Amino acid sequence: MTTLKIDHARYVITVDEQRRIIQDGAILVDGARITRVGKANELAGVGADRVIDARHMVVTPGFFNGHMHISYAHCVRGIFPDDQGSPLKHVFALQAAMTEEEEYHTTLLGLLELVKNGNVCFLDPGSTKFPDACLQAYQDAGIRVVIGECVIDRDSPLALPRYPTPEAIARTAAFVKKWDGKLDGRMRAWAMPFSAETCTADLLAASKRIADEAGTGLTLHHRSGAAARKDYERAHGTTPTGYLEKIGALGPNVVLAHVLGIGDDEIDTIARTRTAVAMCPSTVMKGAGGVGANGRMPELLAKGVRVALGCDSPNNSNHLDLVRAMNAAAVQYKDARQDIRLIPAETALEMATRLGAAALGFGDTLGTIEAGKKADLVLFDTQRPEWQALFNPVNNLVYNADGRSIHTVVIDGRVVVDAYRQSFVDEPRLFATVQEMGERLQARTGISFPRSRWPLV
Repeated sequence: MTTLKIDHARYVITVDEQRRIIQDGAILVDGARITRVGKANELAGVGADRVIDARHMVVTPGFFNGHMHISYAHCVRGIFPDDQGSPLKHVFALQAAMTEEEEYHTTLLGLLELVKNGNVCFLDPGSTKFPDACLQAYQDAGIRVVIGECVIDRDSPLALPRYPTPEAIARTAAFVKKWDGKLDGRMRAWAMPFSAETCTADLLAASKRIADEAGTGLTLHHRSGAAARKDYERAHGTTPTGYLEKIGALGPNVVLAHVLGIGDDEIDTIARTRTAVAMCPSTVMKGAGGVGANGRMPELLAKGVRVALGCDSPNNSNHLDLVRAMNAAAVQYKDARQDIRLIPAETALEMATRLGAAALGFGDTLGTIEAGKKADLVLFDTQRPEWQALFNPVNNLVYNADGRSIHTVVIDGRVVVDAYRQSFVDEPRLFATVQEMGERLQARTGISFPRSRWPLV
């Protein structure tokens, strides 16, 4: 096995149990695992096959993107005007029309953006139609992947794949059996019913059983609110979240995405069942989701819920930069509730690292920088103006920086971004290919909008 040493790091933000920040730190990696973490002078006598001089670097654990539709949006990114309202009907119609070749290239572009922004793992909630075609892209990028097949068995205005309940259950089980554990364990396959509104209780409960029996997870889109609570109380005698508990669809291996509008009793249900959530703060802001009225991130965190951050898709948040998502989480609640104490920078970073890893089921092996954990690391270049002056590295990271200052990314001990460069794709060629595919997809579906409200001349 090859060895790697990160030496003389300006700061190592471990996010370990003590939340240590090591000045002039060093990290030793043997194969895929971290073997030692400490002060550089303590590890001065230890060599490695490769040594990275990190004297101008801030090192963090790799980032976990807990909700990220990767497969379709890059080739039509930004086409929806701000006043379009919810584009979901068009989004899923565009996804349904994509060919295998188009999905491969758009996925490759998504992986490129994810990795260069320090994402070492992402959860795609079932939007990939052709995983066989995308497998090589996942392999080449070196990233960790959580995927599944999105299924529904009820009528929906969305262009989602609907199946009879027995077929939806069988497809879910077959997908998990085929894909879980691929890529030397870097791929996990989960059950992925779309939502409680589009799936019957039988499908949701069966999906949870499949996840339990396979030792894997389940994710679904979930929201509540006054109108939804009234409807669910009338139909099921409980809240939307209580309904999921009632049918056996909550638990430690479940991630609820978005969770807008939930009430205090629903937060208690999520905490009691040890269910995790993934929240997409940039999507909420861009989509006018009303974080002041509907966002409950502080209350979920206060109850000990594992909260992951997500970027949703390139037509929702429009970016795959988890540093920007951290920033959004750290600032939006302060403003919405006029309370500067809410979501400190440290908490935002925890959601991208140790809490995100725990939410996705990787908490025992990832999410912190400590001996025995797998070596998933992000090195930020502080020789840039946004990092000056540097006294509090967590504040600088969350409030000053973004993914563009990421210099090096390590996944499983392998350097996948090296001095801002990656080696798994020809970037200019890929950009041109995806641009052409986007033009063709819009022409083929008839889904297009004016390129600008200002005149293009």
